[in-house]
Amino acid sequence: MAGSDTTPFLSQADDPEDGPVPGTPGLPGSMGNAKSGEPEIPDREGLQRITGLSPARSALIVAVLCYGDSSSGLIQTVFISSYMVLAPVFGYLGDRYNRKYLMCGGIAFWSLVTLGSSFIPRERFWLLLLTRGLGGVREASYSTIAPTLIADLFVADQRSRMLSVFYFAIPVGSGLGYIAGSKVKDVAGDWHWALRVTPGLGVVAVLLLFLVVREPPRGAVERHSDSPPLNPTSWWADLRALARNPSFTLSSLGFTAVAFVTGSLALWAPAFLLRSRVVLGETAPCLPGDSCSSADSLIFGLITCLTGVLGVGLGVEISRRLRRSNPRADPLVCAAGLLGSAPFLFLALACARGSIVATYIFIFIGETLLSMNWAIVADILLYVVIPTRRSTAEAFQIVLSHLLGDAGSPYLIGLISDRLRRSWPPSFLSEFRALQLSLMLCAFVGALGGAAFLGTAIFIEGDRRRAQLHAQGLLPEAGSTDDRIVVPQRGRSTRVPVSSVLI
Repeated sequence: MAGSDTTPFLSQADDPEDGPVPGTPGLPGSMGNAKSGEPEIPDREGLQRITGLSPARSALIVAVLCYGDSSSGLIQTVFISSYMVLAPVFGYLGDRYNRKYLMCGGIAFWSLVTLGSSFIPRERFWLLLLTRGLGGVREASYSTIAPTLIADLFVADQRSRMLSVFYFAIPVGSGLGYIAGSKVKDVAGDWHWALRVTPGLGVVAVLLLFLVVREPPRGAVERHSDSPPLNPTSWWADLRALARNPSFTLSSLGFTAVAFVTGSLALWAPAFLLRSRVVLGETAPCLPGDSCSSADSLIFGLITCLTGVLGVGLGVEISRRLRRSNPRADPLVCAAGLLGSAPFLFLALACARGSIVATYIFIFIGETLLSMNWAIVADILLYVVIPTRRSTAEAFQIVLSHLLGDAGSPYLIGLISDRLRRSWPPSFLSEFRALQLSLMLCAFVGALGGAAFLGTAIFIEGDRRRAQLHAQGLLPEAGSTDDRIVVPQRGRSTRVPVSSVLI
């Protein structure tokens, strides 16, 4: 396993010789009846023998991955389009080459681009947009690859817990990032210095990745000790297999609904709360040209951070407990979170004209239920997709959730609000009512996402079983050999097309 660390960048990371030694105690396939085809979960000693890493080292790797993700929240990104284009590229590379070096290269490039963007003069705004777009390399390289590393270090409940730790970093990192960026701006008296501090955090992340993280063999913790390592298939074969995986497609659509709602609320909730206070007479209206300040943005940001941490932990724990009696627990918990959040978000909007306190309470409950999906959706993807195409699956789930989710939802909400407002006489009340009615679309989309997760629950057992058997070498890859059968020929067996014997 030590050889994986010295693998050159963009060279094959997984050597078949790195696979586990057949018959090693504690490994999958060495206990019980291997012929039964039942997937077996290795113990702690078995995981250490397979990955070559101690439990403490594996946990430390997760901590390093969380650090890199947390620092991304320091500067609000404007490169969603670049991110969506680059994610499939890194998904392809992440399934075939050394993931550690891909992440190091992506973060290092992002750090250089971000530092350079801080010196761009105001009149060269187009150049600033270009550098921010190039910064999408970091997000694409990290988000598509880091979860797959965790998947190759842990299995079952341990994997779920570590994914929850990883996804805790998203709301916490975003909240701390905005606070740190604001403080740097205040101390330096220039917002450019926030862009100059961030690359330093990126350098630390690269050093931690290079020194701590080791590349585990793909799928080793899930396969039998005597089965050969999986080889990557072509990119088109990966896409066809993912399109035929109903659990992946439906859970991705459900997560797209989560992205739609969170993207809409992130942009419009503070404005809606301010308009609500104006209608209630609690604050003066913010007229065009005025320098207005409101505590609602800060309060909503704190609620988002807190509900993110609470929701992720709550969702993982509930799902972990329910798995013991219901193998469909993961998609059912996701469905319950989305379907449960919809009425609370609706109540938050409906009560805004009567009580701002009640609105905040319902937002808190709704966002907590909404956040229950984050780590569970990642876990679903990792166990219904085989190890050699997980990065590609992560990439296309990211593209779908952004393309149909938070990339367009804020614009759509604003467009609906403008259309409604034009049909009424101008007033502060009409502005409030227009945004209120347009945001109610979020509750409807959340309910649709819940339905997608209910559909996932129908297929989850079969898709998980097929992925496990394939990873263990007990189920051949669906493809061109599906229409061939084994027949005896001159004392030996050979594969021939079915059509040649259908006479």
